[in-house]
Amino acid sequence: MTDRPARPPRHRTAAGYARGEETRRRIVEVALRLFGERGFEGASTREIAKAAGVNAPALQYYFDNKEGVYRACAEYIADNAATHFGPVVTQGLALLETPDATPDQVFEAYGQLLDALADFQLLPDDAEHRRLFLAHEQVGHQGPSVLFDLLDQRLRPRMGEMSARLIARYCGVPVTDPLLPMRVMMLCGQVMIFSLGRRSLLTKLGWERFGPEQLATIKRDARQNGRLLMDSWRSNWRG
Repeated sequence: MTDRPARPPRHRTAAGYARGEETRRRIVEVALRLFGERGFEGASTREIAKAAGVNAPALQYYFDNKEGVYRACAEYIADNAATHFGPVVTQGLALLETPDATPDQVFEAYGQLLDALADFQLLPDDAEHRRLFLAHEQVGHQGPSVLFDLLDQRLRPRMGEMSARLIARYCGVPVTDPLLPMRVMMLCGQVMIFSLGRRSLLTKLGWERFGPEQLATIKRDARQNGRLLMDSWRSNWRG
């Protein structure tokens, strides 16, 4: 009796596996754009597959269904955010364990967070799509609500803790101060505002894009504004 040949795996070689991962990534990138532009209900799996250059069975092969594609987009954003902000958050929390850290060192740790926020919000090609995807979830459009859960699992608690503790340390106030959460949002908001109404802001500023030169200007002024605000808060809190 002749043995039946073993069934080959879906990805038979390293090259085949690489092509499979490339296809999956392309589908996620296209889906992220379409979900960002139209929301969960407005983007169909047929459109996603066509724009990604694959057929519907291929999309089902990688993600099972539309909810699976959506979750993959949310995981893509959450993973990128954790990778991008993770080192800055780790360094900031480590500095907070240093009793003799100077005010300049404390502010520099916060300045690095502002820089990272500007990079993440403005520079990548998919920054606008990520922002729109997040906005749809934030306003409660129909569809799976997974992105904020993933961010809460992987990033936001540590990032929020570091921000609050650095500002409190610089200003000499307890982290339980009731004004602290509002002031954290004010400092971060001066960077995040540039990702809202991106096109109209570029027109008003007379810029063609948010490139490295424009980004450097935003970072510089965000740090200067942040230092002025934090110095003022420190004086008022102590006064």
